[in-house]
Amino acid sequence: MLSRFSRLLRTEALANTGSLARDLLASERTFLAWTRTGLGFIALGIALEKVEAFAQLAPQLLQLHNTEDTKIAAGALVGSGTLCVAHGTTRYFGSMRDLRSGVFRPNKVGVIGLAVGSLGLAFAGTLLVLQSDRKQHHERDERKDQRMAASGASKSHS
Repeated sequence: MLSRFSRLLRTEALANTGSLARDLLASERTFLAWTRTGLGFIALGIALEKVEAFAQLAPQLLQLHNTEDTKIAAGALVGSGTLCVAHGTTRYFGSMRDLRSGVFRPNKVGVIGLAVGSLGLAFAGTLLVLQSDRKQHHERDERKDQRMAASGASKSHS
């Protein structure tokens, strides 16, 4: 199963028949795009962590109830960004080596990895939001029931 998967992701070398300078510049632009994407993920993770830290100072303003989920999400974003930058760097130097050899390998692993990782983060984030909303509704209903029980008890004593 694993060997079949690795064969699917393995890319064959293609003859590099175009301009080498153009290909090198395109490789640099691709590296910068991977880096920019990774830095975007990292910046979003840091911003999320800072919002969570601000919420601890003034919890009534932001109404963040589950700060552990926020820390997990921030860590996942920073980790994803770091992986993007690492992959872009690895891909850049691999492309340079291939171009010197006169071949080119399409980037299946990076594209599939980023797509799957982004979808996984989006799915996990959606689950966290839904779980948090369900918990908030449950807590609100419990407080409402407690108030009703307390008001019913005070009316029966009157």
